[in-house]
Amino acid sequence: MARITRRQLTNLLGALGVVVMLAGLAFGLPALDRSLPSQRAVPSDQPYPIGAGVTVIPPAGSTVDLTGTRPGTQEGKALFRLGPVQYEIDVRPFEGNLTSAAERFRKRITGTPGYQVTGAQLGVTTADGLAGVQGSYTAPGRGGRYAVYVTGGLTIEITVSGADLDLGRSLPSIEDSAKTLRRDGEPE
Repeated sequence: MARITRRQLTNLLGALGVVVMLAGLAFGLPALDRSLPSQRAVPSDQPYPIGAGVTVIPPAGSTVDLTGTRPGTQEGKALFRLGPVQYEIDVRPFEGNLTSAAERFRKRITGTPGYQVTGAQLGVTTADGLAGVQGSYTAPGRGGRYAVYVTGGLTIEITVSGADLDLGRSLPSIEDSAKTLRRDGEPE
């Protein structure tokens, strides 16, 4: 019968330690992630940073969905929830004008099966004077609004969706929030 040397025993214990650590990461981190809330309340009196220097004041009573929010220095995304209504703002680099940005956004909306843009696009302006266009769309079991703005090499796209009754109740506060969109300085 062969004897186990001290070195072999040390190697075995080290390998077992690595296996235990990997198992802890594989099972412990997902469990920790599931235990953390995916939404948190946001103050409705302070600008919320979306990305690339763009901020918005969220509607009163809304929460930010951390699973759909990705702030950044060159682009960003914020997903707010106002009850069952989703209010999403995407900021991306864009070289073009408002007309081409709006057309591109409309094509992306209608490129999703079952989604249709309804009615005409209308002009919209933020409190800081940023001009954009907005429109409406329908989706299976949901309605929605969209808006798009172009400023300094960026496009800011807003999508609002929810069941018609919920959407009707939430739209006034979401429209007030969208008017607070602003871009402070250039992205880093």
